[in-house]
Amino acid sequence: MSDINTIESEALKAIDAAGDLAALDAVRVAELGKKGRVSGLMKTLGRMSPEERQEMGPKLNALKNRVAEAVEIRKGALEAAALEAQLATETLDMTLPPRPEHVGALHPVMQVFEEVAAIFGDMGFSVAEGPDIEDDWHNFTALNFPEGHPARETHDTFFMEAPEGGAPKVLRTHTSPVQIRTMTNGKPPIRIIAPGRVYRNDWDATHTPMFHQVEGLVIEKGIHMGHLKGCLIDFVKAFFEVDDVEARFRPHFFPFTEPSAEMDVKYTKDGQTIKIGAGDSWMEILGSGMVHPNVLRNCGIDPDEYQGFAFGMGIDRLAMLKYGMPDLRPYFEADAAWTRHYGFKPWLTPSVSGGLS
Repeated sequence: MSDINTIESEALKAIDAAGDLAALDAVRVAELGKKGRVSGLMKTLGRMSPEERQEMGPKLNALKNRVAEAVEIRKGALEAAALEAQLATETLDMTLPPRPEHVGALHPVMQVFEEVAAIFGDMGFSVAEGPDIEDDWHNFTALNFPEGHPARETHDTFFMEAPEGGAPKVLRTHTSPVQIRTMTNGKPPIRIIAPGRVYRNDWDATHTPMFHQVEGLVIEKGIHMGHLKGCLIDFVKAFFEVDDVEARFRPHFFPFTEPSAEMDVKYTKDGQTIKIGAGDSWMEILGSGMVHPNVLRNCGIDPDEYQGFAFGMGIDRLAMLKYGMPDLRPYFEADAAWTRHYGFKPWLTPSVSGGLS
């Protein structure tokens, strides 16, 4: 019995004194391992008489259990202490100022999309979207494009390979199919803008095979050309952040509008800087017109009851004019230095009241 008390006392002291998991495991092996002291006492049970085993068995088992329990308790404490020490070395002080590193920038095209949406949103327009891959009806026929129109040819448009027995799909050449989908799926009054990517077979300093466009559509009763002019003049003033704009609307032709007009604005050029609003020269900004009655009929809308206007503009070109970028091609070259120079802080959301750029 004295051996049991001595072993227990010494074992518990050694367990308590173990400073790390390795030292604790050494104590465990010394006491509970195959050649350990507690294990050695357990082996003596086989040489005892039945009466002695009946007396010593419970005591030795109790010793073994108390030592094993003490090892587990100490192990838990050491593991918790080790975790605390590790966490202490891996802490990050969030109160420290951030390092002066570049954290990314919003591409000018995306910035202009946000600005345009903010301006027209303030006028009551909602944003509508549609697929990049379109069928002939939505991209051409419903928009009053006649057979044989140049836009239906491969030198202007990217056609997909046609399935057997079917018509080829196209990469949309404008976001006007979104207008068609909106008119066929809903009823007037309609007031939307349709931003997105469009595709045409062209490539130079001011044209790319894929570019960005936003179109607008208003369908209501009593709509006339004056509403179109007022809406677009207000947009140009808000977008270029000027108090007044001298504008003119030149007659033009688009299959889907009648009458059609291109909007020009006066501007001045100071070196490489272009100032929109007034000056001695005219610059074409966008195309527009009253929605053609055939387009309304194709979408199930009675042109005798409803009228509307539509407009479209290139987002890439608007960004070039407003932010002084001379070449369109770097837009798509993934140059981090260019994006840092021309990019915008992504957390600054444009608004008409709070400022756009």
